[in-house]
Amino acid sequence: MPATPAYPPHSAPRLFVDTELGEGAEIRLDGSHAHYLLKVMRIKQGDPVKLFDDRTGEYLARVSALGKRDLMLSIDGRTRDRENVPDLWLCTAPIKKDRFNWIVEKATELGVAKIMPVQTERTQGQGLKPEKLRAHMIEAAEQCERTALPSLDPLTRLTALLDQWPADRHLFFADERIHATGEGSFRKALVAHAGPAAILIGPEGGFSDAENERIRALPQSVAVSLGPRILRADTAAIAAISLWMAGRGDWNPA
Repeated sequence: MPATPAYPPHSAPRLFVDTELGEGAEIRLDGSHAHYLLKVMRIKQGDPVKLFDDRTGEYLARVSALGKRDLMLSIDGRTRDRENVPDLWLCTAPIKKDRFNWIVEKATELGVAKIMPVQTERTQGQGLKPEKLRAHMIEAAEQCERTALPSLDPLTRLTALLDQWPADRHLFFADERIHATGEGSFRKALVAHAGPAAILIGPEGGFSDAENERIRALPQSVAVSLGPRILRADTAAIAAISLWMAGRGDWNPA
């Protein structure tokens, strides 16, 4: 007697659709989604497809009709609710395009709630393309089985960010200058500062002296060290997110 196949099928293609889904709904896909399923995956009538909408969760659908450049999907039912996202923002200065794309991709995989590009005195990569960054976020979420996407803010000057900073949110900023003083333990900072949080990462070359002083003047700011080694901006961002997720996020089961 053959074994019962796993449900839902783990090998099914998985896509984000920017429309609210529901059980029993019919979804038409065209454009890049249709090209991927028809030409790359060679999908056939009745084949399963997983969909998620960043609103209500993930669903299992079946191909109900095939065209040359489009297809119809019938949703069988919901497989997972939208995940609970840790209340962590990433505020980071843009760097070279490919490396900033990498930051956005990995921050999505790690589970941040919001990504906020910040313009500083030494910021070099200012020509951001939000639609390209969002495409990297979507691809990461599709591949890593996330059911939620981070929100993406427009590029904001550091001074404006600090002037409008929420009173109830801690701002952990990576300051490579403080490790030699024996201060700035991220682990101790996480113990002392619970609640909504954000991580601030500077550009290549770090914050200027004036910026450092301005950040420190913010009552919600907490200077932290990321260890004895100088890290590139992209490495620092992912290291800091990982430390926060391990200490205050959802990496530790309840």
